[in-house]
Amino acid sequence: MKLYYSPTPLETWISHFYKQLGINTPEELDEQHIARSLNIHLLYKEIPSMAYEFGRFKSITIDRRLPTFVQREHFYHELCHILRHAGRQIMMPAAFRELQEWDARNFTRYASLPLHMLSNYDFKQTDILDVLSNQFKVTPKLCQERLNRIKMKLTVNF
Repeated sequence: MKLYYSPTPLETWISHFYKQLGINTPEELDEQHIARSLNIHLLYKEIPSMAYEFGRFKSITIDRRLPTFVQREHFYHELCHILRHAGRQIMMPAAFRELQEWDARNFTRYASLPLHMLSNYDFKQTDILDVLSNQFKVTPKLCQERLNRIKMKLTVNF
């Protein structure tokens, strides 16, 4: 009996994206490097986090009043909006806006803890949430959500 995990297309895309940028370990996950690689201006200000795009100009602003780990999660969330979404949320129907927000939350889980970096961890460790949180610099809550998603998708092969 063997457990098998089938990644989603988004998980596979994110791992491929990171590998193309030479990002293979949690220590190499760096918002500045990712933003620079995509020609995105990354700013930290005392305003709510947001993504902005106008023509070829792209920027992500992160609320620097937030704890560091939460700032990182906001970065991934806003990065998703730039990479995967179009239009101004303020002008779109609520259902479409909610769909984009759901997608950004999902993207954040995968981008924060990319699949290709998780194979070296022992998920049976009692302190695995703290280990992942400290290694990937995101909140234990986000780590728990990611692990729950992985567990839900595990299948048994005989």
